[in-house]
Amino acid sequence: MFLPTLVSLLLISASTTVNARPCVAFDANWNLLAFGLDGKDWNAGLQATWTGSGQASDITTTGRPSFNGANTTCFLSQYTNAIYVLNGDASSLSSIYIYDATAKSWTTQAVTTGSFDTSSFDAILDHDTNLFYALSHNNLFSLDMGLLKAANAAPYPSDYQPVMALAQNHIHFLDVPGVPAGSADIFVIHYSYFQPQSQAYPLPNGSAFPSTYGQATSFFQPSDVQQEFAFIPQDSSAVYVINVETNTTQALAGPTYKDPQATYFASVTALVQLTSNGTVSFLPYLEGNTSTNAAATWSQVSILASVAPPSTATASSTATGTNGGASATGTSSSGSNGALSIANIHSGLMLVAALGAVAFLL
Repeated sequence: MFLPTLVSLLLISASTTVNARPCVAFDANWNLLAFGLDGKDWNAGLQATWTGSGQASDITTTGRPSFNGANTTCFLSQYTNAIYVLNGDASSLSSIYIYDATAKSWTTQAVTTGSFDTSSFDAILDHDTNLFYALSHNNLFSLDMGLLKAANAAPYPSDYQPVMALAQNHIHFLDVPGVPAGSADIFVIHYSYFQPQSQAYPLPNGSAFPSTYGQATSFFQPSDVQQEFAFIPQDSSAVYVINVETNTTQALAGPTYKDPQATYFASVTALVQLTSNGTVSFLPYLEGNTSTNAAATWSQVSILASVAPPSTATASSTATGTNGGASATGTSSSGSNGALSIANIHSGLMLVAALGAVAFLL
């Protein structure tokens, strides 16, 4: 039995014959949409007009699938007013085609399928979470669509060196090509989407933190999500503390040791620097206390220096390109090409994996 919160249009049994397969769906305003009908897409409007003397509106536009998959099926994402089309094109069965019913436009979402069999499955789309669940060969898979009403695309060029910070469950990207100084791009973690516009965080005098590579770290709260993060440009000229509640920035004293290879970590009341020669220093910090923070100075953590003296190498005073600082490698859940990835959450009768924050299906 399906819960009443499920919006489901089950895929019919797999067929080896590939014919034109139209599908129907409603948009969030309950207009009836027919896709691939007689080779075109149509809006039949509200139910009260269906038997009148009028005609359905032709909404055929570019970017649509061919509607020639064996089991083409449409799903309504009510929160986003988007239609997700599975198996919409026989030439790309792993892709999900997304019709934005508000903008009346199509985009194509690439999906990494892994062991998922696109030729043999049934699926539903959960209303509240916007997750697909599909059973294929006795394995249960999931795909988190977030709040997609258009396809995810890799938002940055391949040579962008990310500067990332976390605050209010949002990922903030700094030094993004084309984004003004003092602003950040924002990815909303809980809904898995990029905000369409960058966010500005001006200083009180109207100036902005520089658009340059550097390090970023979040200040913790005693018992809640982070609200502020520190950005330290690679030249260590200053520390910029960005508050995402007030959308403002405060400029504080730059580190004494101006080391482009330094790394940083923050607590509730301190920003700590570890240089490449092992020197550990800190800047005291009190959230909301502008005057105290402005007067704060860096100090060495002497009890560490006494037991683990820094090496004789001195920290550089000059930034040396954009490859300084800590680096990390890993696999993005969306992939460098913007593709979503499948998550196998149930194999047979045994739960084999938990859903991740951005774990995807199909």
